[in-house]
Amino acid sequence: MRTRLCVWTLTTTVVLGLNASLTWADQALQGQPVPVQMPYEMPPQFQDAPPAVTVPPNTKPLTPEELQRAEALLPLLEGKQEFWAMGEFVHLGESSVPVLIKALSMPGPRIRYNAIETLSMLNAASGVPALINTAKDPNELPRVREHALRVAIRLDPSKTPEAIQAMAKDQNSSIRKSAAFGSRYVRDKAVVPILIGMIADDERFVALSAVQSLWILTLHETEFHDWDASTKTDRQEWMAEWMEWWNGEKETFQIPEPRRRSSRTQG
Repeated sequence: MRTRLCVWTLTTTVVLGLNASLTWADQALQGQPVPVQMPYEMPPQFQDAPPAVTVPPNTKPLTPEELQRAEALLPLLEGKQEFWAMGEFVHLGESSVPVLIKALSMPGPRIRYNAIETLSMLNAASGVPALINTAKDPNELPRVREHALRVAIRLDPSKTPEAIQAMAKDQNSSIRKSAAFGSRYVRDKAVVPILIGMIADDERFVALSAVQSLWILTLHETEFHDWDASTKTDRQEWMAEWMEWWNGEKETFQIPEPRRRSSRTQG
């Protein structure tokens, strides 16, 4: 059996080698298939494709029926139907914001968090005052407060220094860091003295977030300091340096345009 296999393999190799040496014309004369280049035609294009259809959000005041529907959606912001409920609020439009604001005081933290997210999806600047109150509330969960601040900054940063100032003095260090970090997106010089006061924070990571936000907002270049190995005493000294600079600049200071990254840096 092994001998037959070897003979068959040798015969196949010889035949294949012989065929490889033949020209296409020789193969045609012997009745063997010959590769042929077929002309290529572009596939037809769909000219009458239907356009994508989206349902625009409501821009009119809610009818009594729609208001009742919105109220019924509030408990559904938590659970298996929460994404559907959020989508329904988006469809109802910014007119549903007063109903969503009620969700910020409901018992379920998931409801409150999703209400904040829905306000963001609606791009509803009218909800910012309620978001600021949530961000300032010391009895609220940290993740809800932090999310409220993020969304408020995105919707209307000019109204957020009040919340940032309150959060900068909070007992929870994660809340203070959230205020320090979010401030870099608030192009208002009212946040500068708040951030300077946070440089001497007990927690080094809070101080580092504050000084990074100061660098981004003011473009002020300071002496090099080893922030990673700093003590609170060090940071108090560095806060005094920033305060001295600010006292000389605050009357005429304007937030400069942010530096643009060069193409070399972006690459």
